[in-house]
Amino acid sequence: MSASPPFTLDRLVRDVADVLYTEPSDVSLEEDLIDQGLDSIRLMSLVEKWRAEGARISFVDLAERPTLRQWAELLTTAA
Repeated sequence: MSASPPFTLDRLVRDVADVLYTEPSDVSLEEDLIDQGLDSIRLMSLVEKWRAEGARISFVDLAERPTLRQWAELLTTAA
């Protein structure tokens, strides 16, 4: 049995909600994360956390794709 992917959409929603100090249900999958309150410092903290867990992503990778659905696609291929 293989392990589940570490960067599931649910996990990304929880991580983003955590840095935004909000509930996961308040985080939109389609809306630009900047419009939801994500700033560059919070984004960098997510990048560093996910890199420590094996993701091969950069700040620019995520900033250029500002929705959670886009991040899930990127992280699925970059882990």
